[in-house]
Amino acid sequence: MTFPERRRMLVAGHSHDRRSMGTPAREIMDSAPSTSSVRVLVVEDEPDIAALVAYQLTREGFRVETARNGVEALDAIRRQIPDLLILDRMLPGLSGDQVLGQLRAEPATAHVPVLVLTAKRDREERIAGLELGADDYLTKPFSPRELVLRARAILRRVRDGGTAAQGRILHAGPIQIDVGANQALLDGEELKLTPTEFRLLRALVERRGNTQSRQQLLEKAWDVEAAVSDRLQTRTVDMHIRRLRTKLGDVGEWVQTVRGFGYRLKVPEGMGRPELRTRK
Repeated sequence: MTFPERRRMLVAGHSHDRRSMGTPAREIMDSAPSTSSVRVLVVEDEPDIAALVAYQLTREGFRVETARNGVEALDAIRRQIPDLLILDRMLPGLSGDQVLGQLRAEPATAHVPVLVLTAKRDREERIAGLELGADDYLTKPFSPRELVLRARAILRRVRDGGTAAQGRILHAGPIQIDVGANQALLDGEELKLTPTEFRLLRALVERRGNTQSRQQLLEKAWDVEAAVSDRLQTRTVDMHIRRLRTKLGDVGEWVQTVRGFGYRLKVPEGMGRPELRTRK
């Protein structure tokens, strides 16, 4: 990132954010009180940006750790899986894309929510980040406050329903979804789904038998800006549906394509009436 870009990014933040830029990220984290159990790993190779992000998150009550490159990030994740990963795509050595790919390939980390940071503002580049499995993206330069709001939005979606969702179980044939626990089972075996795949499956099960447009699925599984929604409808939703079908095995055939509109989950006759119940 060029100096003018960094300057514009800082101007977008608050004055106390700008004063913090000369301070190492770990010193900022140590000086800020932690009032939350939510752990965020920030992977950013530019120290001033890492410091700003860490400061803004810690003052909001998050527990923050930083990593300067992809190798450090994977080491930190192996030590303790974070509740949220904020990941720069352009890292030295092991890129952010490679880190994200490794996370999504491992069952233990496939579910970790990821907010991607990128200096590439091209639409195709932003779409590529989402296609890799990111839950949201933010382009540089950015407002530190917007980053916090997006982080909170991701965590809110991951914990969708909160207390109100506790004990809520969805069924569709052999598929069982524990909404409160963010867990999906197939024939009693846990499905290793990413947060986006889980929300997508939940949306299909909740309105099983009903056709949903790609736009409707986007609203439930993603939170994207209108400028890229049309492109995402034809690429990202379809790609995630394909991945979901693969993970569902034979049951994946139940996710039907409604040509020219979207998708629906159709439970075959004889599989029993799908039910929605509350666990006692």
